[in-house]
Amino acid sequence: MKKRKVITITVLAAAAVLAFLIFFKFYFVFGEGVKAGELNFVVYKGYIFKTYEGKVIQSGFNSKSKNSTSVVQSYEFEFSITDPDIADSLMRCGGKTVELHYKEYLGKLPWRGQQKYVVDSIIAVR
Repeated sequence: MKKRKVITITVLAAAAVLAFLIFFKFYFVFGEGVKAGELNFVVYKGYIFKTYEGKVIQSGFNSKSKNSTSVVQSYEFEFSITDPDIADSLMRCGGKTVELHYKEYLGKLPWRGQQKYVVDSIIAVR
């Protein structure tokens, strides 16, 4: 009987640790913030799980070049969108400058999107 109790406690502890690790990897919000740039595209795609995916182009300057002159450099911010209303609004804003609030997760889930960054609101469109 004592052996069964030890096995039960061990299995429950392992299940609790596994549940915590899954939560931490896929549901814990690691960071959140705002990104601004020119909206390149928003698409609805996927084989099994259809998700909204988008890209914002952020322009900036890079002063770490060899001849110490500033160079214009662009950065791409790729993101997923879980809310169809936000995705529909962004689909109408192609080419405009947008400010998007996002949450960063440590892992991706197929039904949440292909990116670890998930946009949850539109702050401004110019």
